[in-house]
Amino acid sequence: MVKAVFFDIDGTLVSFKTHAVPESTREALKLLRQKGIKIFIATGRPFMAIDNLDGLEFDAYITLNGGYCLTGDGEVIYKSTIPAQDIQSLVDYQEDIRSFPCMAAIENSVVINYIDDNVRHILKLINFPTPVITEFSTIKDQEVFQLMAFVDKKEEDHLMKNVLVGCTPTRWNPLFTDIIKAGNSKQTGMDKLLEYYNIGLDKTMAFGDGGNDIPMLQHANVSVV
Repeated sequence: MVKAVFFDIDGTLVSFKTHAVPESTREALKLLRQKGIKIFIATGRPFMAIDNLDGLEFDAYITLNGGYCLTGDGEVIYKSTIPAQDIQSLVDYQEDIRSFPCMAAIENSVVINYIDDNVRHILKLINFPTPVITEFSTIKDQEVFQLMAFVDKKEEDHLMKNVLVGCTPTRWNPLFTDIIKAGNSKQTGMDKLLEYYNIGLDKTMAFGDGGNDIPMLQHANVSVV
C-alpha cells in the first residue's frame, strides 16, 4: 500500500504552458490526503521560489534537489551546502577564465551575477522570480545550497572535473545545469523524509519529468514519468 507520494513541480504538477496546476491534479492530491497518504514536493527550486502551487498544501518539501528539506510547518529536516573551497574556485574561474550567468541559492534568496537571453528564457519558461543581481564574489561568504550554471555540457564537464570537484551536476534543460553538493539528490531528500515520517521505501510512489528526477524515480517503489 502506498503511504507517500513525491511530486516534482515544473513540468510535472505545473504545466510549462499554463504555469498552473490542472484541476484534475488538484482533485487527485485531495483524494490522496483523504486516504491518509503523505504528499511531498521534490523540486530543484528553493523553498522561497515555490510560488506556483496555487495554495496547495503538502506535508513536506524536498527543495534544491535534495540539499534542503523541510516539513510543511517549516521545520528543517536536512540541509547540506556546497563546499566553501568549490565556491572559491568558481569565483576565481569566473574572474580569471570566463564569466557566465550563474545563480546561487542561499538560505533565503537567490542571487545571480548577470542576466542574459538564456536566463530570461528559463525564468519565463518556469515562471521563476527574477534573482537579485550582485557581484558574484559576494557568495564566498554565504552558505550556498545550489548553483544554476548557464553553460553547455562541454563546459559543465570541465567545471565538474577541475573547479567544482566536490559537487555533482543535474541537468534537465540544455541551457543550464543545477549543481549541488556531491551525494545530494532528490533520492537523498526522499530518504530524509521517509526516515522522519517512519515510512518504508516499499510504500512510495514518485512523479517526475526531468533529468534531476531520475535518482528519485529510480529509488521509489513505483515511478511515473
